[in-house]
Amino acid sequence: MFLHRLNLIRCPSSRLTLNPLVFKQPGRGLQQILHHKSNCAVPTASPVLLCSDGRAADLRFIPTIISPMNGPVLRQRGHHFHTSSPVRALPVSVLWMVLKPLQKLMAVILGRSIRKWWKALPANRQQLMREWTWQHRWHLAAWAGLAVVILFLFLLTHLDQSPVTGRTRLLVFNKDSFMELAALTSEKYMEEFAELLVPAADPRHQVVERVVQHLAQRNKDIPEVSDVTWNVHVVHSPDVNAFVLPNGEVFMFTGMLEAVADVHQLTIVLGHEMAHAMLGHTAEQASLSHVVDLLSLILLTAIWAMCPRDSLALLGQWVQNKLSQLIFSRPYSRTLEVEADQVGLQLAAKACADVRAGPVFWQQMEIRDQMSGGPIVPEWLSTHPSHKNRSNQLDRLIPQALDLRESCVCPALPPTDPRSTFSKSVRVLLESPQTHERGGPKEPQSTHWPDKQESPHTGLPAALFAQTLLPPSLNVGQKSEGMIPPAGPELAVAARVSCPAPAEGAGGTNRR
Repeated sequence: MFLHRLNLIRCPSSRLTLNPLVFKQPGRGLQQILHHKSNCAVPTASPVLLCSDGRAADLRFIPTIISPMNGPVLRQRGHHFHTSSPVRALPVSVLWMVLKPLQKLMAVILGRSIRKWWKALPANRQQLMREWTWQHRWHLAAWAGLAVVILFLFLLTHLDQSPVTGRTRLLVFNKDSFMELAALTSEKYMEEFAELLVPAADPRHQVVERVVQHLAQRNKDIPEVSDVTWNVHVVHSPDVNAFVLPNGEVFMFTGMLEAVADVHQLTIVLGHEMAHAMLGHTAEQASLSHVVDLLSLILLTAIWAMCPRDSLALLGQWVQNKLSQLIFSRPYSRTLEVEADQVGLQLAAKACADVRAGPVFWQQMEIRDQMSGGPIVPEWLSTHPSHKNRSNQLDRLIPQALDLRESCVCPALPPTDPRSTFSKSVRVLLESPQTHERGGPKEPQSTHWPDKQESPHTGLPAALFAQTLLPPSLNVGQKSEGMIPPAGPELAVAARVSCPAPAEGAGGTNRR
């Protein structure tokens, strides 16, 4: 488009900014006027700026072409003035999180208002309303049916297939909006853990960094893995936890590093968390929550409209919320955890980890919880499957994972199965108290796992510390007397070894 470029003399000790006022002079076309922030008067008939100190700034308008992509550009004696870039709107997912509590509040207010309006009606008016509703019941049913059809079409047009497993799922939010939300979330976590982050030179950080990059390199044939930049953050905290955001930000707690027995278990844990990110479980879970919340608004409005007192309405709202979690949210979350276990085991198998260590890790976690003495939450009340069920699930997937590992040209595994070794060690620990009761030797017994000795410098299990920092030229036949054989060089296989991607339905028989 044609506009006019203006050359001007800047007023001393002052600033010039764009004035949104646009006017038209005869024969001169559209003209953009600069407005002085001090006390400059801009006459409409003459292109002259009158400054507060009495001097004038001459404006000479020169026709020029301005690209609509970059915005108007104004020149002032060799300098450029650019208009500010347009403000970007918040991601839809962020808006939904902000409006979610407001939606429930509006439903409560609407239902309560309907109840008070109904009570204020005279008895005859209430009877007329009942008769009108009964007379138009078929019309109301038709409108309700139309709403159901619209909802069904909406859900049908937002179906998607999960990567790797091919499971059909509902996705209301797109990937880009959740990537923006993940960036905001990662910034929040970085601020929260700013004083707890382990330095990059720390061996604990190096351990996790090497395993994550190895997993990404060995699974680069999967676009959801290769398209993401994986960044590692180790948080000094006793919590046994780890998570990965959709944008590839990995957060590992030192409590989890102390819970794993070797690098194979660490690989399986990180593979599970990376599987959550690559499968888009965050967006999937938010999509289900969004649909369930919208449907719950109707029920919530009805509860507050029909309950005679606010106390009963609050009780009904609490029951409705708990039923929604027990029926939809928590079972669906457990399903996603099972899928992440399945895909994470495949990622670890392609990374040449000893996948047999996966069931052992969850058996260790089960014993850890029992020894801690804390309350054990039933599976149907939890967002995660029980440790026992996860161990059994991975145990069923081991044959397929071993076949996948072999197809990736990985070194042979040690003949000793860590699952049998762990079972024998547990039996020894359980029989020790019985030996004392029969008058056996009174030597002190330790409940520490043989390979869980901690490094005095880092707090890491000594086996994990040694395995990950040694060069990748370890002997394949290296063994350990510990409960779980330490990691050999399986994780250090050169990335040049090609590994075929798993079939789309791999492990599909175990889907829920």
